[in-house]
Amino acid sequence: MLDKEKRNSDIESLSELEERKLRAAYAARKRRKRIKTVIAWALVLLIIGTLYVMYTQYQEDRAREAEAMNQSVYAETTVMLQSYQMSIDLSGYIEPYDIQEAKFRTTGPVTGVYVEEGDHVEKGQLLASIDSTSQQASLQNIRNQLEEAKLAGAERDVELLSLEEKAAMNTLDYTNIYANFDGVVTSVDVDEGDYFEAGDLTVLTLVDISKLKATVEIDEIDMQYVKEGMSAYLTFDSMPGETIEAYVSYIPMLGRYSDSGIGVVDVELTIDNPPSSIIPGYSFEGIINVEGDVSMLIVPQASVTMSRGGVTTVNRKLPDGSTETVQVQVQYLGENLVQILSSNISEGDVLVYQTKSGMSSMMRMMGGGPR
Repeated sequence: MLDKEKRNSDIESLSELEERKLRAAYAARKRRKRIKTVIAWALVLLIIGTLYVMYTQYQEDRAREAEAMNQSVYAETTVMLQSYQMSIDLSGYIEPYDIQEAKFRTTGPVTGVYVEEGDHVEKGQLLASIDSTSQQASLQNIRNQLEEAKLAGAERDVELLSLEEKAAMNTLDYTNIYANFDGVVTSVDVDEGDYFEAGDLTVLTLVDISKLKATVEIDEIDMQYVKEGMSAYLTFDSMPGETIEAYVSYIPMLGRYSDSGIGVVDVELTIDNPPSSIIPGYSFEGIINVEGDVSMLIVPQASVTMSRGGVTTVNRKLPDGSTETVQVQVQYLGENLVQILSSNISEGDVLVYQTKSGMSSMMRMMGGGPR
């Protein structure tokens, strides 16, 4: 009996021992897990802190760089004279020298069509007619009244009826279509018996191709060199290897803004005695050569100041080191450069101006820099 109780006691002691070992192992695993978690969070916080310090330093460096770039400094530049041979590029489409799109100016049935497509006609030639019965009757009635007024000696009636006669003659003339110039009929869209309303549709098209013309777009910078009568040299795909000479025949008084937002002028070119291989609608490319060398006084755009009133000035350096303000006219060339158009600034003049320190490279390129 005692041996049995002793064995049970030993078994219980072993069970308690195993349980304590299991609990101790579990506690150890929890401690290791907590330590790993603490270390991981410590590493995350260290990385975040490092990144924050680096970002703060980067922002401070950027702020210092921006402050340095925005710091105004005084710069000098020398007015430079640049000379070169200039040509102006052209492109466009050929058009007839003149075109007439004829319409009837009165209503009625067509009584006559006197030309066909391809016919050559002369100025004043009758091309087509519309019924004029009503207009002729009206004119004859007025003329009858005019004769009666003359016989009766009614001067006021004669004067009034004479005016009515002229109006009736014009109305009768509206029933006919005449050629406005010597040319070629390119389309006939009317047949005898057709009915037309006044001003409804174009019934005949007449063109003058004894000369050809084209409209070319020239920007405002180049227009200062373009004059009427200047020669232009055009090339066409229909005439490979050949050049056709044209001339500037018309320069309008007004320019316009192009789709790209710059000022342009639509200049007209004319080709006298064009070859038969060139017809309206053909495209071309070409140039206008400006005679002689073109000279420009060039300075950086930053050296020019424009006031609210639109007055443009520069500060010219005097021999004693002081400066004077000079009013000038300029032409903006792009690429941060301007052309001085005024005669009160000369090649070699030194201009002084305020600029940002980050612009020093441009100043050096133009012959000046921060001093």
